[in-house]
Amino acid sequence: MIFRSLAIVAALLSTSAASMAADLIIPTTPQPIMEQAGFSWDGLYAGVQGGGLFNSVTSFGVVGAHIGVNFVVAEPILVGVEGTAEWLFEDLGDLGAFYANARLGALVSNDVLIYALAGTGIEVNAADETIGTYQLGGGVEFAVTDSVSLRGQVVGVGFYDGDDFLNGTKATVGASYHF
Repeated sequence: MIFRSLAIVAALLSTSAASMAADLIIPTTPQPIMEQAGFSWDGLYAGVQGGGLFNSVTSFGVVGAHIGVNFVVAEPILVGVEGTAEWLFEDLGDLGAFYANARLGALVSNDVLIYALAGTGIEVNAADETIGTYQLGGGVEFAVTDSVSLRGQVVGVGFYDGDDFLNGTKATVGASYHF
C-alpha cells in the first residue's frame, strides 16, 4: 500500500511538473521595432512669408506665399524648385512680385537645412507695368514638427534693365507645411 501511494504521488508530481514545464515554453511573435518617422525634406511644401525689402531710396513691407518641391539627391545634398508670389507695399505705391526659384541646400542635421537660392521673375506696379527682376541669396530652415518648418531668408534683388547688379535687399521669415 505504501508503494501504491508513493506511485500515485510520483505520478501526480510528474504530471504537474510536465504541465509546468510546458508553460515555460510560450510561443510568441516578435513585435516589430517602431521608429519615429521624423521630418522628411523630400516632396511638396507650401507656406507663407513676410518681412521687408530695403534699397537706397525706400523700404517696402513684404507678405507672400510660396510653393515648391524638394529632392534629397544624396545625403546631405538637397535640390528644389519654388514659386513665390509677394505683395510689396509702401507709401509710393504697391507692387506685386512673382518669382521662379531654384534652391541648392545641405542638410546640417535631420532638422536643419541651409540653402542658396537663385530666382527670376517680374514685378508689377500699380499702373500694370512689368519689370524683369531676379534674386540671389540664401537661408536657413528648421523643422519644428514632423510636417512644419520655419525659415529665414535674405536675398539681393536686381532688375534686368538696371545699371546696378543688385538694387535692394529682401529679408523674410516664413513657415511651410510639408505634405
